[in-house]
Amino acid sequence: MIEQDLTEQELFDSIARDVERYGHENMVVYPYDLKETLVQLREESEVLYRKALTIIPNELLAEVISEMPGHLQEEAAEYLGAFKLADVTSKMDTDDAADFIQTISESNETIAKNILSNIDKEDRDLIKSLISYDEDVAGSYMQTELFSANLNENIGSSIDRLKQMKAQAELDNVYHVFIVDKYNKFICSIGLEEVIIMDFKKTYKDIIEDEEKEYTQIFAGHRDDISKVVENVSKYNLSTIPVIDEEGILIGRITSDDVYDIIEEQATEQIYHMAGVNDEVEEEADIFAVAINRGKWLAINLVTAVAASVVIGLFDTTIQSLVSLAILMPIVASMGGNAGTQSLTVTVRQLALGSISEGDAKDTIIKEVVLSLLNGLIFALVIGLLAYLWFDMPLLGVVIALSTVINLLFAGFFGSIIPLVLEKLDIDPAVASTVLLTTVTDVVGFFSFLALAKWMIL
Repeated sequence: MIEQDLTEQELFDSIARDVERYGHENMVVYPYDLKETLVQLREESEVLYRKALTIIPNELLAEVISEMPGHLQEEAAEYLGAFKLADVTSKMDTDDAADFIQTISESNETIAKNILSNIDKEDRDLIKSLISYDEDVAGSYMQTELFSANLNENIGSSIDRLKQMKAQAELDNVYHVFIVDKYNKFICSIGLEEVIIMDFKKTYKDIIEDEEKEYTQIFAGHRDDISKVVENVSKYNLSTIPVIDEEGILIGRITSDDVYDIIEEQATEQIYHMAGVNDEVEEEADIFAVAINRGKWLAINLVTAVAASVVIGLFDTTIQSLVSLAILMPIVASMGGNAGTQSLTVTVRQLALGSISEGDAKDTIIKEVVLSLLNGLIFALVIGLLAYLWFDMPLLGVVIALSTVINLLFAGFFGSIIPLVLEKLDIDPAVASTVLLTTVTDVVGFFSFLALAKWMIL
């Protein structure tokens, strides 16, 4: 953890001490903490920040850069030389290296090409193959470093091989051994906590044939949608999931840290979309690009607001005759909007988690309508009584109570059905639902309230 309010020199000295400790045994340096110190130093002194990047050993710098957000990776790539960048990239896990190259290529393709040209052919081919995947499939998130063993391999010899790989820092975060046949086709995964208590003289084939032993055959295809992969990891409580190609050959793995990052990205994306904001555009340095993106949704919202105003305009004489209607209208619209947002948020979240299937859609709609109706009845009594006491008009209390029930009923129905319909049409529910729902609750709220007032009071 870094202390607050350190001077630029103290921050630099802190990084230098971490670098010195890094080479000693029994001394742990956390890349994330070092990244945080670097970010703070960058805000204080660009000169010392650039100097700090050069004194960090390449192996440690590879982990630190992997922790950095995209714009800082791009900046670091401009500060460091091509040969140093190539060596740093080659020391990253393959999935991090692919992300790093892809991030840099978006802003400076020349630097990205220079890095790749200075990496040995095997690593270069691996990185290029990972970059070639679409960003929403398992292959783009996998790393090729893994621990596998042949079905007929002796358990003891495989463990010795793992020790050598660890000693040479060839891989980390190893939780399973992936069993393959002679063609390298995936058979199953066995947790290392199970392996270490097995008879080291036996082969993995002997273990698999023992029905009392535990192993899993869950895997991900390299073209599988990453959302489905994350769902399986969560469903089966996996720390790592193997990735295979169309022929069943083991080609990589997705580890828990990547799954956590994916979950965070998806959650951020949903939150932004619910507000009509593009998460990728928000990271842009160009403030005008961000403003234009937000402005598109504000323009759509303006159209829906005009629709609500048109409804109000139909009853202008009614409002002029009874000024209290203008005072109470926002209550009806606000209650409907909040109730609809509750139903909408729950439904969109369940769709994102895969908790709603086509067979569950009807039950989801009924549940949200019933909940909205119950709340509508309760708050109709409260709001009706408030209106009666406020303006001393019994009929006005009845009007706003009925309007509240009607609007909350529609809010629950459309708050659940809009995202379900959009999902069916392959439109992101998180992006378009809010604007549509706001239109419904405003129009229904204003129309029901003013129409009932005109009919029952005037």
